[in-house]
Amino acid sequence: MIHVPITSLFAAAFAVALVMLSIPVTLRRIKVGDLVGDSRDEKLQHRIRAQGNFIEYVPLGVITLGLVEAQGAAAWLVFAIGGTLGLGRLLHAVGMLRANAPLRGFGMIFTYLALIAAAACLISLVLDIAPF
Repeated sequence: MIHVPITSLFAAAFAVALVMLSIPVTLRRIKVGDLVGDSRDEKLQHRIRAQGNFIEYVPLGVITLGLVEAQGAAAWLVFAIGGTLGLGRLLHAVGMLRANAPLRGFGMIFTYLALIAAAACLISLVLDIAPF
């Protein structure tokens, strides 16, 4: 059996983060009475997109992180990729919820860096072409 304890910790943190992003969506839906679908309420739209963007990027990030760890990458590298993804998702969510474009932008940059780093590590580990 393959053990991926670092990825497991990140997956747990991301699960909690998703709940933290989902609760404000639910509360706002109840408040404005839009229980399904999109809304004309701008605050609800921002909350929905913060949650949706998280859902769009985190699953692939966790999968690639787990594969990097399972392929035997150094623990520091797994932590670095997971931490970069976590920082990116945090900055993006705060930027979305506070209408702060620079934070959103930095959040996406860190998210992209984490995904590209994970992909590069996977390719190099599978092809055995780099000392990860």
